[in-house]
Amino acid sequence: MPAKSKSQQKAAGAALAAKRGDMKKSDLKGASKSMEKSMSEKDLHDMASTKRKGKPEHASQ
Repeated sequence: MPAKSKSQQKAAGAALAAKRGDMKKSDLKGASKSMEKSMSEKDLHDMASTKRKGKPEHASQ
């Protein structure tokens, strides 16, 4: 599942780093914290590897 915005892609990258042990889980905040708990490493990788070009900074609600 590709990210819909730049901020979503960045949050997925942070959550992926925490899940892999590259950063502390306690350093996560907001969306990245819930993503780390609820998504698999593969799903986080797919979302984090989305290209940012042409994406809005934040997804419209």
